Amino acid sequence: MRFVVVTGMSGGGKSTALKMLEDTGFYCVDNLPVSLLEKFIELIAMPDSEITKVALGLDVRAGHSFAGVADILHKQKEKGYELEILFMDAQDRALVKRYKETRRVHPLAAEGRIEDGIRQERELLAEIRKKADFVIDTTNLLTRELKEELDRIFIQNEEYNSLMITLLSFGFKYGIPADADLVFDVRFLPNPFYIDELKQKTGNDKEVQDYVMQFPEAGVFLDKLTDMLDFLIPNYIKEGKYQLVVAIGCTGGQHRSVTLANELYARMKNRGGYGIKLFHREQR
Repeated sequence: MRFVVVTGMSGGGKSTALKMLEDTGFYCVDNLPVSLLEKFIELIAMPDSEITKVALGLDVRAGHSFAGVADILHKQKEKGYELEILFMDAQDRALVKRYKETRRVHPLAAEGRIEDGIRQERELLAEIRKKADFVIDTTNLLTRELKEELDRIFIQNEEYNSLMITLLSFGFKYGIPADADLVFDVRFLPNPFYIDELKQKTGNDKEVQDYVMQFPEAGVFLDKLTDMLDFLIPNYIKEGKYQLVVAIGCTGGQHRSVTLANELYARMKNRGGYGIKLFHREQR
């Protein structure tokens, strides 16, 4: 039997993840009282049970008793139950934005500020997050991308290290992305903007790609960047990093940065062991 406990920050995508798991054949139960947790695991794991895949949603709506969930799950694992913990997370700014857009009340901030509720919840969930088998940050994930991540973990059973890499092209004239972890400047390459027939095209067009990649420096840059990321990524994973934004910038974010971000994505997308997505900030 596969038993997945789905938990995480309120607004982080737990309910969406449960629905997606249900669509793939999991028997899903949401917001079970903590006092029933041990008995539920015992009953659902009985040898004669016809259920082979279970997803159980747990969150702070369970009240103060939620503080003991991490210990309960640990004890159940010691008893031999094979439990996996999926923790759904997002950056605070994204959580605040989601609550404001939906006009929902945070479960820990019924009469206070959303930010205070989020802070309290992080403290309450700190222990179970440390013990999670999978951590998915949904800050910049599309619904389709979340489904792909869940399929990769629970359907295709690929190795998962809770690291999501975003390859981001941008234009320096519009500012460096605030969430970038690594920033690379490719303005050392000739600019297609000054070629009349390429000016109105972008790095998503073959003509621009061919122009940029004809220069040996472009290939050397990609080789060195790929080599560096191959070194950094396993070390980031080992240290528990779950989100890495690699930003590649040129002047306007239309030609050189888009081309090189596309090329880097093509090299890395099938490596396995981490999630990866591509985003062109200035492409509207």
